Amino acid sequence: MSETQVQAPQRQAPAPAERSGAAPPVTIIAPPSRWPRPDVPELWRFRELMAVFVWRDLKVRYKQTHIGIGWALLQPILPTVVFTLVLGKFANAPSDRLQYPIFAFAGLLLLQYFSSALSVSSGSLVANVGLITKVYFPRLLLPLAAVTTPLVDLTLGVGMLVVAMAIFHTWPSVAVLAAPLFVVMAFVTAFGVGLVFAALNVRYRDIPYVIPIFIQLLPYASGVVFAVSALAPTYQWILALNPITSAVWGWRWAMLDGPPPVWGQVALSAAVALLLLVGGLAFFKRAEPKFADTI
Repeated sequence: MSETQVQAPQRQAPAPAERSGAAPPVTIIAPPSRWPRPDVPELWRFRELMAVFVWRDLKVRYKQTHIGIGWALLQPILPTVVFTLVLGKFANAPSDRLQYPIFAFAGLLLLQYFSSALSVSSGSLVANVGLITKVYFPRLLLPLAAVTTPLVDLTLGVGMLVVAMAIFHTWPSVAVLAAPLFVVMAFVTAFGVGLVFAALNVRYRDIPYVIPIFIQLLPYASGVVFAVSALAPTYQWILALNPITSAVWGWRWAMLDGPPPVWGQVALSAAVALLLLVGGLAFFKRAEPKFADTI
């Protein structure tokens, strides 16, 4: 009687999770939070993509231009010359006892950052249709990168401001340490308003035509071409509802050792900037699920 060989069934190799004894990864899909807050852990996880967006915007901004990044310096210089001739020389606009050219240049420098950040962030979603409709990433990265990129232009402008300060013999005091706080106020304001305009621009393509009109009024509504301190207190408090007014005033105080702003008005502007940020996040998060279908 021949001996029958019985082949034992082959067993597959255990999965890595089974070998280590760890539970397999589980992906949980949850609805977005109703609270207007960014998902900080998720934004941090995509931080490298954020850096790519910023670097891409920097390369594209001055690509195929002869002057290149020199346009970042000419943009505030040319309006400074015009305002100095028209308002400084002929209209004798108040300038907080500072020489008008450097007074105007310092204000235009911060205003130029805000205007550029607002313009680019408002069109950041429409300009990246291919990414939004095909690839997942936190959509908040696009307007956030848009308001971060112009900080490079502002940094270059500060170098030019230092040269102008040496020419006009104007030097800062220890208050210069507070200068970044007013840049943060402009950043928060641009980000909050940019979130609203970016979400609206997905559905209403009139936004790119509205923003230039808004930006043209800003030098006169933000105390850039005249000293807010020369106005009556009632008008000062009204202008303080625009956070850029206090940001420009505080920026001049910190960089040029000018008269300090009214701190109550600075507090009001900071509160408005935070409200704009919270409202912008709430509006953006509410509209975000429909971006891919509407854009």
